[in-house]
This record gives sequence, C-alpha cells and structure tokens, in this order.
Amino acid sequence: MSRYDEMFQRLAQRNEVAFGAFLMLGDPDPVTSAAHLDACALGGADMIEVGIPFSDPIADGPVIQAASVRALANGAKVDDAFARIAELRAKHPAIPIGILTYANLLMARGEAKFMADAKAAGADSILVADVPSLEAAPYCALAKAADIDLVMVAATNTPPPAMAKIAALSSGYTYCVARAGVTGTRDELTLDHADLFAGLAAAGAPPPVLGFGISTPDHVRSAVAAGVAGVISGSAIVKLVPEPDATAKIETFVRAMKAATVR
Repeated sequence: MSRYDEMFQRLAQRNEVAFGAFLMLGDPDPVTSAAHLDACALGGADMIEVGIPFSDPIADGPVIQAASVRALANGAKVDDAFARIAELRAKHPAIPIGILTYANLLMARGEAKFMADAKAAGADSILVADVPSLEAAPYCALAKAADIDLVMVAATNTPPPAMAKIAALSSGYTYCVARAGVTGTRDELTLDHADLFAGLAAAGAPPPVLGFGISTPDHVRSAVAAGVAGVISGSAIVKLVPEPDATAKIETFVRAMKAATVR
C-alpha cells in the first residue's frame, strides 16, 4: 500500500480529508526551505507537495513564480531539490511527498533518470503540469518503472474520454483545479465540481484533491462539503516565505487549515 493509500485510509477512519501544503524547494535558501518544510509537517499537513525551481512555470501565478525566482537567484539546482526531499523523507518517513514540475526539467535530466532520482530521494509522486492526458502514456510507463505515482490534472471542463485516460494512467491522487487560470490566492471560492468528481469516480480515477486558490479555512470547509478527498494550498503558504518569522507563521497557517478538514 502506498503512502497516499495509507493516508486516505487513515483519514477516512477519522472523517477527515487530506490537507496538502505546497512549498518551492530552495526558497529562499536551502536551510530556510528545510525549516519551512518541517513547519508544514509539524503544523499537521497530511501530505507535502514541492516545486522544483523553474524559469518558465506556466501553471503558476505570481506568488509561486516569485518563489522560483528567489530560489534560482540563490543557485538552486535539481540536485539540490532532490537533496531537500531526501532530508524531508528522513525526518518524516510516513508523510507522502509529491513533486509538481514541468516537462523541460525531466527532459533535461532524462525522463527515466528524473523519475528514478525522485524515487531514490523519497518522493511518492510526480505531477508534470504541462503534460496533458493525450501525451501522458510514456510518462506513465516511466513512472511505473520507477515505482512512483504519476499524478494528473482534471478540471470541470475535462471531457469523459480524458477522464478515462486520467483514470487509466494516473495513481496516488487526482489533482483537481478549483478554477481556470494559474495558481494564486483568492477571496471567494465557488465550486461546481459535482459532475467532475462523479465522472472521475465512475472512471475509477484516484481520489480527487482540490488545488488552485485554496487560501482560507473557509475554502477548505467548502471543498470538504463538495466531496473532495483532500485539498492543497500553495500560494497562501508561499506568500508567507518572505515575511519575518515565516517558519512560525507557516506552521500556524497549516494548523488552521488542517483543523478545517473534518467532514
């Protein structure tokens, strides 16, 4: 049983959904980044998603793009990202760790090597944000060969044939976008995802986890009411990184968000 399977099973017994915390690896520097990752775990995050700094992150809004810029300006490399993952895995052996990245980084390293190195570092999943379901089969084969989950993205306008591909190719969880556009915080969260969640379930897809704009405990409660298996908050956490006492603020924020995950 994978760490994701164990997590969802454990949380179902407690009538909770998963809370996932996202941070950009190496932002603003390796030592501080490691402290922020620990803060997410200590705050109660059920799963941790990490970004690898990249110069052209087309799915990310200004907050996460700025995090990439900060990390790259301090010399962050892919090898450094894997080192941070290995450190996190050593400290928190049970927590699922997922990588959100882009195809260019896999191609530059070699897709098979990237998958194998990610697994060796302790990652449980990889989401390649700019690879659609029509082009995902080779990535699925490489992920299976490396024994790592390939997470895929679904949206409210995903047609049934694409849902079937997602169900056939992905594992771990299904990343469901809460809105059109790029990542970022927002004040209001309007969800109309019943058909999406039902379609994914009918296709046999992995559990739906909602991201893009999950910024407050009220957003988490709305997502829980909509029937998600989990939520991921990214920009709202990354926005805290440049602030004074960021580590403590991140832990406090994650704790408040996790408290809202009760069904």
